[in-house]
Amino acid sequence: MTRPMVAIRNVAKTFGTFQALDGVSMDVMPGEVTCLIGASGSGKTTLLRCVNQLNTIDSGAIWLDGELLGKAKRGDRLHRLTERAVSRQRLATGMVFQRFNLFPHMTALQNIVEGPVQVQRRPGREVRAEAMALLERVGLADKAGNYPSELSGGQQQRVAIARALAMRPKLMLFDEPTSALDPELVGEVLAVMRGLAETGMTMMVVTHELGFAREVADTVVYMDAGRIVEAGAPREVLAAPKEERTRTFLSKVLK
Repeated sequence: MTRPMVAIRNVAKTFGTFQALDGVSMDVMPGEVTCLIGASGSGKTTLLRCVNQLNTIDSGAIWLDGELLGKAKRGDRLHRLTERAVSRQRLATGMVFQRFNLFPHMTALQNIVEGPVQVQRRPGREVRAEAMALLERVGLADKAGNYPSELSGGQQQRVAIARALAMRPKLMLFDEPTSALDPELVGEVLAVMRGLAETGMTMMVVTHELGFAREVADTVVYMDAGRIVEAGAPREVLAAPKEERTRTFLSKVLK
């Protein structure tokens, strides 16, 4: 059997007295798209941030492509990795946030080139050629020399996706990538994500775009109060949910 690209087992995370994640377990198989849905505060973004190690889990474990994240076994005990080792592991994931987080003083091309050259120490000429190909892929080859202030929100988000892909990640994480966009710009970003899914990229997507989840996701996961309430194929979770909490949530968002 193929091993999961992401294996999450009994993960818990608290912030003070708030239980953000409460015993979450799930798998994401290679090449699959998993969409996380649920109300604000249900734990979706926290789960993504734990996979990317931006948040440290309190208990449980997460593996990425068979590698335990954040810890290493020495003898019979697990020890927390150094920040440098965590940073190395983090390179295997690309994360796209609600806000685009582009460097305002760099052009679109420079934003994409920066990470592979400075962090991965890859040759500049090779990276620039790859960055131009990525801009072409997201439909922005003609915007390579533009600064973020000269781009629309949708264009900035597409540059952010290209920037994440330039690091050659095994896994792409999207945290509500269209929520900060004007409605007319949402489609262009979802089209890029749809194309990415078609290439076989493994993706975890926090989204309120249920149409996208219905069309693209292999698995839809509904979360509430830090727990997975229901998970399955879109035709099951979105069209014929088994759980009352799922039905209640969908009845509100599909009005």
